[in-house]
Amino acid sequence: MNILEINGLTKHYADKTALDNVSFNVEAGSICGLLGPNGAGKTTLLRIINSILVSDSGTVTVNGEPASRHANRLIGYMPEERGLYDKMRVEDQIMYFGLLKGGDPARLREVMNEYMELFNLTADRRRRVKELSKGNQQKVQIIATLVHEPELVILDEPFSGFDPINGALLQKLIERLHEKGATVMLSSHNMPAIEEICSDIALINHGRLLLNGHIADIKQAHQTQNLLLTTRNPISIPMMMDTGLLDAIEPTDTLNWRKGNAYRLKKRDGATNTQILDAVAMQGDVVHFEEELPTLNDIFISYTLPQEQQQSQTVNNR
Repeated sequence: MNILEINGLTKHYADKTALDNVSFNVEAGSICGLLGPNGAGKTTLLRIINSILVSDSGTVTVNGEPASRHANRLIGYMPEERGLYDKMRVEDQIMYFGLLKGGDPARLREVMNEYMELFNLTADRRRRVKELSKGNQQKVQIIATLVHEPELVILDEPFSGFDPINGALLQKLIERLHEKGATVMLSSHNMPAIEEICSDIALINHGRLLLNGHIADIKQAHQTQNLLLTTRNPISIPMMMDTGLLDAIEPTDTLNWRKGNAYRLKKRDGATNTQILDAVAMQGDVVHFEEELPTLNDIFISYTLPQEQQQSQTVNNR
């Protein structure tokens, strides 16, 4: 079942096309990463979903209901640009936003207290927002987004302003929301977090949807001929090349703190993993052997950067 259905969204600003016939669905209970470089159209898309903007054409359906202010009660939306009232006290601010979404006051206060304890903000509940650090203001914004217990949570750059400790806390919070059955849509440039948290992605650039689906399927579809090998003792590179199974082999860094000698192999067309593994095993103990799948960052770069910049980025990352 899809909690969010986006069909043919198009939006223009004067002579600029912000969205160009964008269509994709978000499954209920999933964690979907919305990716794209700056100016790709992500914010426009999120604002249309939340009925802040109106599209030129296309439709948005939230849990079977056309996007509207009424449907917005199902959504918790945290925009990239923070919208807190500096002079309001923290707890008053959170309750205010929860009531705007139609929440029950008693339940809102109960949920608010749980989140304030989780984020270590209980002692700050009577302080004014402007008196808090940037990181703590971010926490207040997140609690205000979640206090009415929305079915669909949309977070735009939620890791901005967070140190690694609070970033890890936010990841755990997103996982907790997922475990409770909420659907999370996460727009972020934090590729490691997206790769670790999300089950699905939608990638847009220049207003067009370029890629959409399960991360595991996408990575499998973009795999190369590369293999990663770790052996207990060094192997002979010339001997491996003499097998005729490889186009290249080079030493590389050991993965995941494994002890041994690591190599990246590029297999020839027609060579099987079993043949290569047998050839390696003749030289000594194999500690680790796997197909190298691209990272989400690799895929992002391949879809969003011109070819010459991709090559430069690859060199810089090695």
